[in-house]
Amino acid sequence: MKNVAVILSGCGVYDGSEIYETVLTLLAIEQAGAKYRCFAPNIEQHHVINHLTGEVSDGETRNVLVESARIARGDVENIEVLVESEFDAIIFPGGFGAAKNLCDFAINGDQCTVNPLILNAAKSFAKASKPAGYMCIAPAMLPFIYGKNIQGTIGTDVGVASALTALGLSHQNCPVDGIVVDQQAKLVTTPAFMLATNISEAAQGINKLVAKVIELI
Repeated sequence: MKNVAVILSGCGVYDGSEIYETVLTLLAIEQAGAKYRCFAPNIEQHHVINHLTGEVSDGETRNVLVESARIARGDVENIEVLVESEFDAIIFPGGFGAAKNLCDFAINGDQCTVNPLILNAAKSFAKASKPAGYMCIAPAMLPFIYGKNIQGTIGTDVGVASALTALGLSHQNCPVDGIVVDQQAKLVTTPAFMLATNISEAAQGINKLVAKVIELI
């Protein structure tokens, strides 16, 4: 049975993993007859957002691994124990946590850096020529993992696409129900909630991404 590593960044669209994207990803993997294991870094979140008001919760701190356990029903592991050889592919759901906790693109734009634990894990799959899927804002990390001119998408946002192009991403505009595939890298991206207005729209691209990643194994 094919086994997919899913990398989480917390719990909640504004400061962690996008919950719908994560659940849709896990569901699609399971429905494709594959298995998954979830991982997250054991680090503090960049900040905590009150998802009711959209405001920063001053003085509150949360841990990315602990928060990720909320989505994974407790079944999540420290990314330090991830072993690439145990998996056939890797997928990164989006949410601002991908751009605040896994990397700092949301804060520093084209001057961003990627968390070393995340970078090492992602690079190990790239080096092994194993398929990977990145959705929503997670493709911000791609130039650091694959180098310049890697093909990917965050949808159609001109400002974000320009910042990613400055980092070295060969950005392709893509509708919410589409995917962009870099065949040489075995890399699949989709806009998800960078464009989706509801869970059904997000599911269209995410289901295609998961199916393509598994096909490329």
